[in-house]
Amino acid sequence: MLRKLLAALPILVLLLAGPVARAQELLAEVTVTTENVTISDPTIVTSMQKDIREFLNNRAWTTQTYRDAERIRLRMFIGITTIPQNGTYNCIMRLVSTRPVYGTGYETNVISINDKSFNFNYSPQMSLRFSPNSFDSNLSSLLSYYAYLVIGIDRDTFGKLGGTPYYELARNIVNYSANQTSTNEPDEGWRGTGSRERHFLLDNLTDPQFEAVRTGLYNYYRLGMDIFIEKPEEARASMMTALTGIQKAAITRPGSLIFRAFFDAKAEEIANVFRTSPDQSQKQQLVAMLTEVDPGNSAKYQTVLK
Repeated sequence: MLRKLLAALPILVLLLAGPVARAQELLAEVTVTTENVTISDPTIVTSMQKDIREFLNNRAWTTQTYRDAERIRLRMFIGITTIPQNGTYNCIMRLVSTRPVYGTGYETNVISINDKSFNFNYSPQMSLRFSPNSFDSNLSSLLSYYAYLVIGIDRDTFGKLGGTPYYELARNIVNYSANQTSTNEPDEGWRGTGSRERHFLLDNLTDPQFEAVRTGLYNYYRLGMDIFIEKPEEARASMMTALTGIQKAAITRPGSLIFRAFFDAKAEEIANVFRTSPDQSQKQQLVAMLTEVDPGNSAKYQTVLK
């Protein structure tokens, strides 16, 4: 795949500054729900869903060319919880990004992210615009931030620390959004004093103490899942290396958001991969290790030993 070949090349990141003819990176499914609120005009939800999907899918976020089959699939679920005033929406958001496994038709979850303070102003008449260096609207900033986060994490799975340029772009969005005074959309989540998930997840990904997580993504996917069909034992060994590094980082900084985002996406798959291992000692080591750092999914890990 082209992304695998590009992983070894230096990445020159130029932000889009016009209608450049190249394939888009994202293929997002967007679902907006209103289970807890009443909206008099349901077409607003339909319009919101369409505008968010098109904003994510119809622009080139990087200078790299992605074939249609290589676009990063993600599912974004937005639940409107309250409408404080006309045109203002307080929401919760869950995002799951996936990645194809080389040589198979299997899509593997890469990351699962929750944002409990996904709040923005919206009207069907507004135009969602993105500027790399200035604030336009909170919805634009939120979507752009998560677009670069997803691209960065995906790049980390194809090349060691390959996502760094995209985390820097996400950081730029955090900085100008935290300092914006041009609209009535104050969002403490950009400062880390409101929705801690958004601010601290990026901090985790760019903190040198968590480098084992990012190199672990490469070992888990490129040296693990991508070769599993042909070399299952070698793949499991690489995945154990990845998980051991993640465990050590988790012990150093317990409770950090990056570990929750990783294990929420991967626990079931990890159990499935190692359940068929012929190495009983490897299974026991895995279960002991992951039960310690991810006790919430311990029941799934215990199935490895059955």
